[in-house]
Amino acid sequence: MKIETVKIEFPEGANIIFGQSHFIKTVEDIFEAMVNSVPSARFGIAFSEASGDRLVRFDGNDEGLMRIAADNLMRIASGHCFLIVMRECFPINVLRAVRAVPEVCNIFCATANPVEAVIARNETGDGAVLGVIDGERPVGIEGEAGKTCRHGFLRMIGYKK
Repeated sequence: MKIETVKIEFPEGANIIFGQSHFIKTVEDIFEAMVNSVPSARFGIAFSEASGDRLVRFDGNDEGLMRIAADNLMRIASGHCFLIVMRECFPINVLRAVRAVPEVCNIFCATANPVEAVIARNETGDGAVLGVIDGERPVGIEGEAGKTCRHGFLRMIGYKK
């Protein structure tokens, strides 16, 4: 078995949700979860089948983001995973609805950070997502100034009162 990382590439200012699901219906159900959560969101969804035709299925409402999602899953080359690339919304706005999709088994990450998928490959080249490297390692522990900044930021953007 070989372990490798695959960088998930997406545009600056976009966010992603990368996860595992189990059925071809994933793309349509995630599409509905997205538009029902944030109707103005721009997004692309891709899902990689693990059997049958073994295609990367895709949908969305933004051609560029759909292509980015599908291209990433072709490079990741592992079955039963999905990727949502989104603009004009954030994962926090849609994550609860995406998790509620019956086909969704696991969420590996929801982020705007640089991300690498950690993949195990067997002797035939089939892959399994083991996890992700999401962003960078911490450089310290939050102090009082950091707490004050965090509290102020969350209230400024309307997530806390």
